[in-house]
This record gives sequence, C-alpha cells and structure tokens, in this order.
Amino acid sequence: MTIRKILVATLGHVDHGKTSLLDKIRKTAVAKGEAGGITQAIGVSIIPLDTIKKICGKLLEALKLKLTIPGLLMIDTPGHAAFTSLRKRGGSLADLAILVVDINEGFKPQTIESIEILKANKVPFIIAANKIDLLPGWNYDAGKFLLDNIAAQEYSIQGKFEEKMYQLVGKFAELGLKAERFDRVENYTQQLAIVPVSALTGQGISELLMVLTGLAQKFLEKKLDIEETGNAQGTILEVKEEKGLGTTMDTIIYSGSLKVNDTIIVGGIEQPIVTKIRALLEPKELTEMRDKKSQFKRVKEVFAATGVKIVAPGLEKAIAGMPVRGCSGKDDELIILQQEVQQEVGEVIQDDQGKEGVMIKADTIGGLEALQHLLQEKNIPFSSSSLGNISKTDLSTLDSIKEKNEFQAAILGFNVSIAPDVAELAKAKKLKVLTDKVIYRLIEEYDAYVVGLKKEIELRELSSLVRPCKISILKGYVFRQNNPAIVGVEIEAGRLKAGDPLMKNDGKRLTVVKSMQEGEEALRNAEQGKQFALAMDGVTIGRQIHEGDFLYTDISEEHFRKLKELKKYLSAREVEVLREIVNIKRKENPVWGVG
Repeated sequence: MTIRKILVATLGHVDHGKTSLLDKIRKTAVAKGEAGGITQAIGVSIIPLDTIKKICGKLLEALKLKLTIPGLLMIDTPGHAAFTSLRKRGGSLADLAILVVDINEGFKPQTIESIEILKANKVPFIIAANKIDLLPGWNYDAGKFLLDNIAAQEYSIQGKFEEKMYQLVGKFAELGLKAERFDRVENYTQQLAIVPVSALTGQGISELLMVLTGLAQKFLEKKLDIEETGNAQGTILEVKEEKGLGTTMDTIIYSGSLKVNDTIIVGGIEQPIVTKIRALLEPKELTEMRDKKSQFKRVKEVFAATGVKIVAPGLEKAIAGMPVRGCSGKDDELIILQQEVQQEVGEVIQDDQGKEGVMIKADTIGGLEALQHLLQEKNIPFSSSSLGNISKTDLSTLDSIKEKNEFQAAILGFNVSIAPDVAELAKAKKLKVLTDKVIYRLIEEYDAYVVGLKKEIELRELSSLVRPCKISILKGYVFRQNNPAIVGVEIEAGRLKAGDPLMKNDGKRLTVVKSMQEGEEALRNAEQGKQFALAMDGVTIGRQIHEGDFLYTDISEEHFRKLKELKKYLSAREVEVLREIVNIKRKENPVWGVG
C-alpha cells in the first residue's frame, strides 16, 4: 500500500479567484491566458511535496510541522458545475476542497451552490477568503507571516477586515455551518477554517497550504492508502476533440495503474464503451491539463493518484463524470467490469419506473447525481433522471405525470437547454419546465412553483364553495314581487355568486340566487359594497322577505369545514360574517360544524 496525493477541488463563484490562487502556487500564467481570467475548462495540476515545502518553508520551521503526504492533485473547476464530475461510486472523488470567496463581495449564487454540493457529498473543506489586497488601505509586507501582517495593519483597517471576516462567519451560520478564522478554530471537526489570502500577492497561501495538508495528515491518512498496481479506477473530468488526437478524455485515476495498449471500459448511457489506449499524456508538474502551451509528456504508464489525458478510439459518446476502469483484456474480467460500470451508471441514470416524483435532467452524470442528492435532502421525490436536453418525449412523460399528481408534474433541468419548439409545446400544454445553471436556484424555483400551485388549487377550490356573505335588501327598489322576485340589494360583507343558497337570520333556507344584474350587465360574482338587482325564485317580497331585511349565504357544514382550512384567503369581514352564520346555525344545532 502507498499513500497517494491528496485530491483537492477548488470551488467558488465565477471570478472570485480560483484559478489565480492555483496560478500563484504553480507560478504559471493560466488565468492570464484565458478569456477574462475566468476558467473555461477543467484543469488538473500536480503539486509535489517539494513545492509545498518551498512555499511553506519558514512557516514549517516556525510550527515545527513535518509533512508526510506525497503532494497534492489540485483540480480547478469552472464555478460549481465541474465539481459534479468529480465523482466515484458512493460519493465524491475529492478528499478536500477549497471554497474560494471574494472577501469584498461575500457570498454569491455559486458560493451557496458550491457549499450545497460539498455538504451533499460530505466533502470537508476550508475557505480561502481571497482578495484581501483589495481592502482599502491594506498594506502587505512580504517578509511577514499572514497573522503578523494582519496585526501590523492600522487599527481602522483591522476593524474593516474583521467586519468582512465576520460577515462571512455570519453567512455560514445562516446555512447551519460553524466557521472561524483558521487561527481561532478550536475544533477542526466541528468548525470550518477561513484563511485570508491574496492570489495577487501570494499572502496567506503558505498558511492555506499548511491548513490543507495538516487537515489531510490528521484526518485522511487511512483514506489516502491506495493500491498503486492493479487495474485502474478513474473518472472522466472532460471529453473534448483535439487537433491531431481526435476525441480525448481528461481523466483522474484514483486507484491502480494504466498503461498504453491497456483495454479500458468507460460507462455509457445505454452500454459501456470498450476501447484500447493509444496514448497517455500527463501534464508536467506545476502545469495543468488544459494549458495552451501543450506542456504534456507522453508516458507509457501512470499510477494513482494522477490526472491524465487518454487518447483512444471510440470516445465520441463518452460523458464527463462517467466511471473508467482498466482491464487486462481477459473475456471473463471484461464482462464483470462492463457490468460493474453499468451498474454504477444505473444508480444515477434511472428511467421512469412507475415511481412518483419530478423528472430531472442534467448535462453530466455528476450533475445528475448532485441534483439527486440535493432533492433527497429536501425530501423531493424524483421519478426519473436522465442526461441531455429537454425533449418532446420528456413532455409526453410529464403529461402523464400531471394526470396523476399536479405537484410532481415538473421537469428540473440542470445545465441543460430546451429548444424553442419544445418550449412552445410545453407552454401550450401548460407543463412546467424549469432550467438553471445553479442547482439550488432550480430547487428554489420548484419550491416556489409548488407554493404557487397550491395557492392556485386552493383558490380554485374556494371559488367552488359557498362563501360567507351578508346582503341587505334596499328600501324602495322592489322591481318584481315574485316569479322571480327581483329586488335591489347591497353586499354588506363577503362574496356572492349565482347559485348560492340564501337564508334569513333564523337559519331557515329561503331560496337560491337565480341571477344578478347591474344595469344591462349580468354579474357572475359580486363583492362587498356592490349594489345590483338580485333575482330569486320561490319567494315573494312582502311575505317571506321584506325591504330592509338582511340575508346570509346558507353554508353547509361540509363547505364550512373547507372554509376553515382556507381561512387565510378570506377577508377579515368575511371571517366576521362566517362567525355570524355559525352562531345562527348553532341556535338550532349546538354542534353544527364541530369535528
């Protein structure tokens, strides 16, 4: 058994300095070579122990700390999405993560997204509070350690710095996490360490690496034991077409070894891809896999843990996040490994199996898995999970879900698109399709949809009920005494509609509302303050009803119970009238509406 390198993922909001931070460690110019300094693709950097020792030199001596890990495998991710590809069976591939947060900007949507994914995957992480150099008046002395440098700042600047730090601490607390500045952490198993850094000047980077490696040595030693020999196990980070090479896979090998001409099995949506390795390209130390200067070396064999670019035929259908297995090529082993990878894929990609729940889609298997994790945390069931953009077939399935359960009739698409004609069809069929590039926002949108739908259904139900209403018969406005009686009325409180039953204050039903008319216009509904002509069958004005009388809607016990459940939609005056109706009813039947 050998201790492998620590697999470290960097996450955070776009442009908060993830690549710049790694760039400072590598002393390369990856960030400057990319559009707007924002990471465009997944990168992997191998950082050996000697480099860590050089960066942390004086600090190592001061703390008398001995490093035993062989180094770091740093994975740079564009925002949150790529991290979802860092997966192996049963969880995340990353041992640790660095969450990069701009200390001046604080939490942003992808910051929260990253935290949610880290929590769902149970990945321990530390926080790099980046861009301290941009704090107004901040002074940097390259000859001082971070804490000494902080202590040397002017009092007002220290105050501003502490304010920003505790804004971060407060934000973590809102998410149910305890965080503290790294030197104030009392228990690393219960508190997250925040390390203030500057990717520009390099301040705090040695402290960041010290906390990172210290945590790994203390808590991950057993997890770092690996089998260096034997069949490789890995996961795809990115699949891309490259000039002169064809379709290639940037892959993390986390166990075993891999050689040129080895057979590999790659998980697929319908069936596994079986192919032979033509070439293995490994990034040189302190470079990374997507560097435009092609700092790769062709190697005959690689050992875990490392990042490697695999060149092989038939990779066109390979997808980020899929499992990769090395194989000796023996028939029986090949069959077992094909079954193993497809079983692993089947745990994430699930066709509609008659289960209840929303439909979910994503662009990568890791994205799909992350969405599943977060839905399970929120107790939101899903009926199917698949890869790719939203199709007309998906809408057809959604239509059948809607017939059974309106609340679950939704497609949640993470990082996928919907064609205009499919979107038009969804709109015409009134089917709910939600897409977003941030998972937690997708779930928030679904939660809001459920709340809105519940309200819509309740209001729909309320509109079918006899609502509390009190009307007065106006004096001097008898238009017809009977067959039907037509009289001018005013609604004192509540709402009235055609067909509602009416009673007097003795609780006896008199009649129902035949029709309502205001001038030449027929009314379907009337509310408080409205005056109109009311037509009623079976009554005679001057006999059962008189000018100046008050009438009430005659609510049944069944409707009363439902009205109590929907009370939040009734006005204060309607609630008062409902009480009056209950009192009238209970004079004759003391337990009316009880239970």
